[in-house]
Amino acid sequence: MPSEIPSTAKIVRFYQTGDAEVLQLETVPTPEPAAGEVRLRVKAIGINRAEVMFRRGQYLVQPQLPSLLGYEASGTVEAVGPGVESNLIGKTVSTVPAFPADKYGVYGEVAIVPAYAIAAYPASLSYEQGTSIWMQYLTAYGALIQQGKLTKGDFVLITAASSSVGIAAIEIAKAEGAISIATTRTSKKKAELLSLGANYVIATEVEDLVARVAEITGGKGTRIAFDPVAGKGLEAIAAVASANGLIFEYGALATEPTPYPLFVALSKHLTIKGYTLFEVVADPEVFTKAKKYVFDHLQSGAFNPHIDKTFPLNQIVAAHRYMESNAQIGKIVVTV
Repeated sequence: MPSEIPSTAKIVRFYQTGDAEVLQLETVPTPEPAAGEVRLRVKAIGINRAEVMFRRGQYLVQPQLPSLLGYEASGTVEAVGPGVESNLIGKTVSTVPAFPADKYGVYGEVAIVPAYAIAAYPASLSYEQGTSIWMQYLTAYGALIQQGKLTKGDFVLITAASSSVGIAAIEIAKAEGAISIATTRTSKKKAELLSLGANYVIATEVEDLVARVAEITGGKGTRIAFDPVAGKGLEAIAAVASANGLIFEYGALATEPTPYPLFVALSKHLTIKGYTLFEVVADPEVFTKAKKYVFDHLQSGAFNPHIDKTFPLNQIVAAHRYMESNAQIGKIVVTV
């Protein structure tokens, strides 16, 4: 290991599930990558809702305590393990959420990740923007483009639209000539969501979702819905769907059970699909197409990662608290 590389590094771990305060910043010996892995010298970290759920023990997989966490980081490759091309060393890359949350984590000054889970991004982007790409754009791409076959003139409902994934979906809809109907709970975020490209924004606490969608679509309804909330809201989403509509459920932010809208689904011949990003990254052909789509649109300026707020690494607890406040519009980033 070159002498200029520090022998220790700060990383974030937690020893029990729970509130943000369980996150601890610790100094450990600088880890070495194993076969098929790389070590990234981290410059910026993107915070995701999945990591909050993982920290709480509410995610798709359970943490193996003490646990690392984090899917997205940007920086430079400083070491590679056996079987990995040495010419990657010195390259600027960001990590793609294509690895098990219970095995790897990127919160820290360095991160060990599989070599297949790194990707280059346009050089015009900052480290902060570089860590604000893959989770949001690949998640939206897989549902809207790869599976939903979004086309010009389609009405697409995007709920919880102020999230980074929601904003990515708005940008993809705009790029494809579709008509986006974004939802947010209050009116506070309406103006900014419109400025970010949404065609329409509905504040669900003060507006009637069913009536507004009917008005916007001329009674046709939305062909695609992209929803990370689930819960009782699924009934309203089904109600505004068009005949043969496609509803993607890609999260579980609601705390209550999710009732299946059987009679509406039967009468409209709806498809209600559980979906995650891992459907994209698990298929090499789809994964390659998705990365190219995102890279090309970033390079052209059609996509512009929207960063809401940044925190230094020693304020990782505050960054998680801010995520839990739901005040953000776009990505929360931690700088290293």
